[in-house]
Amino acid sequence: MDLGIRGKRALVTAASKGLGRGCAMALAEAGVDLVINARGGEALAAAAADLRAMGVQVTAVAGDITTEAGRAAVLAAAEGVDILVTNAGGPPPGLWSQWARADFQAAIEANMLTPIFLMQAVLPGMIGKGWGRVVNITSQSVKSPVPVLGLSNMARAGLTGFVGGTSRQVAPHGVTINNLLPGNHATDRATMLNSAEAAKRGVTAAQVAAEHAGTNPTRRAGTPAEFGAMCAFLCSTHAGFIVGQNILLDGGAGNATL
Repeated sequence: MDLGIRGKRALVTAASKGLGRGCAMALAEAGVDLVINARGGEALAAAAADLRAMGVQVTAVAGDITTEAGRAAVLAAAEGVDILVTNAGGPPPGLWSQWARADFQAAIEANMLTPIFLMQAVLPGMIGKGWGRVVNITSQSVKSPVPVLGLSNMARAGLTGFVGGTSRQVAPHGVTINNLLPGNHATDRATMLNSAEAAKRGVTAAQVAAEHAGTNPTRRAGTPAEFGAMCAFLCSTHAGFIVGQNILLDGGAGNATL
């Protein structure tokens, strides 16, 4: 399917690895030029090289997107983008009684305020052009909270509320905002969470990963490539009537009718 976005320009944050990279690769395949960001310069440069090999223009900006300075640098390079894909590493697992104010503030800054600030920066330009796409990578925890990921549950739920209202306000201008909610995918984040669980239980991370895969209806973890394909579709010209939705990609792990 031709997604109808060849020649458009996208900003994808946390794009050097995992789901962010999967989204960037899918957009590049659709002919979208890219501004990509991540904290690690070496991994970002490698991702940029792979994307350029797909025949698109790529600007790589290393830095922490959760800081004001990091956002300023990225947004300066991404002026006038047609597509925004927000992504940032999730907060660590833990127990509600262990977290202090600084932990809550860090989670809110990274996983709620950062995507909101990015949207505030790019939405006026999209509205002015009469077309734009925003996809926020959030988490399955928005629909089904994960007990050990309380910080993530909190921050991403706040972002979801913001998107719910804002998406309806910008839709008349040809701009859509939607959220993608990943479940268990084969990423560094999943490896970190599996390792933390394994350490508590006295087993290996590989055992934990196999258990999680075994309980999923698909009997596997998701891949960044298939996640990216869904992201690219939401960014396409065909997705203009999809507004303010929270699309769960979890292999059917969430057992719910609606």
